[in-house]
Amino acid sequence: MKTLKQELEDRWLLYQCSNEKMFDLYDKWGEMFYCWFDPTADSLHLWNFIGFMVGVHIMRRWNTYRALTWWATGMIWDPGWKDAERSFLSEETLDNNQVAISNQIWWILNNLKDYTWEEFSYNFVNNKDFYTDMWYLDFLREVWKYITINVMMSKDTVKKRIEDPNQSISYTEFSYMLLQWYDFAKMYKDDNLKLQIWGQDQWGNLVTWTEIIRKKYDAETYALTWPLITDATWRKFWKSEWNAMFLDKTKTSPYFIYQYFMNTSDEDISRYLKMLTLIETEEIDELVSKHMLSPEKREWQKLLAHKVVEIIHGTKEAELALRISDFMFWGDNRVDILKTLTDDEILTFQNAMWGFEYNDENLFETIVTSWLEKSNSNSRNAVKSGAIYINEEKVEDFNLDVNSKFINDKVMLVRKWKKNFRILTK
Repeated sequence: MKTLKQELEDRWLLYQCSNEKMFDLYDKWGEMFYCWFDPTADSLHLWNFIGFMVGVHIMRRWNTYRALTWWATGMIWDPGWKDAERSFLSEETLDNNQVAISNQIWWILNNLKDYTWEEFSYNFVNNKDFYTDMWYLDFLREVWKYITINVMMSKDTVKKRIEDPNQSISYTEFSYMLLQWYDFAKMYKDDNLKLQIWGQDQWGNLVTWTEIIRKKYDAETYALTWPLITDATWRKFWKSEWNAMFLDKTKTSPYFIYQYFMNTSDEDISRYLKMLTLIETEEIDELVSKHMLSPEKREWQKLLAHKVVEIIHGTKEAELALRISDFMFWGDNRVDILKTLTDDEILTFQNAMWGFEYNDENLFETIVTSWLEKSNSNSRNAVKSGAIYINEEKVEDFNLDVNSKFINDKVMLVRKWKKNFRILTK
């Protein structure tokens, strides 16, 4: 196995580290590190997945991953780059989000263990527990004493809100960074945890946290960041035409993630394969060199899409995403495929293909309900022009009994021209 530093460099996952001594320490096994998550939503997204893969490579060297949920921090919000203070989330919402994110991480790590046959050491921490029995005066003594107002005022996110006469920042948001900083000190003191990881945009905070521990405990701790990722067009990696790509399949289906990576440019394919899969980097170099001989086949985009979905959602979902992709873009036996689907698979196809429930509508109402046309008159014209197909048969009868066309009395495929598909279910 490569050294940790070499692995992260080869995979484009290393941006900065506070001291390279950390690599020797974390190559020797048995250390702890952490990455935090804001419970401002009930799902992580693809940006978090990059950091997750950094954590996987550290865990593969028999170190323990501590997934810290910022419940307490989420109570008061990050001032970030917002122009105004945001509304607080309720404690119930934060609780629900914290549980959802923890379950998501648990699922992915156990799924990864199932097909890599590797053991991963990890645990979950909620920083709500750090403050349950802490008095405000204790917080002043434990945290404020080691942080100067000068340092806090120098942070760009704070400075912007203070210097602009049209903006302001509350004491609550100003104190947000103190909670961030205390987490690392608390875990260092209690568990001898020495490393935190996050994206490059948090570098200033990360090194400030290590400085607090140096002042408070006269000890050295470490910070590591992964790079901000953009594609070949400088679009943020985790964004798409569907906006944020969530890891919760009820928010972003595995098929949408699959298609997102199927659209990866040839310029990005090598980098993404290295960052987001566990295929050895030398093998990836060999694969990509072959890909460039016939890039139109998009074989390695298929490999990338399959591997990412497999890590996040499991092999079954990856195979199903492939079937949906083949169904929509290369299928010549679509009706036969629909005949073989289970109820769960039908639901997955429906969610991936803008599916709809059938409510005993006539032909033209069905076309409108499916969002293939805007009105009954437009639907009539579409049928008249030969644009509408049901179960791959052209519709020519205005009085067609739609209800009789459901396959196995469960599912029906409606198509307009060549590429606009809809799945309808009863």
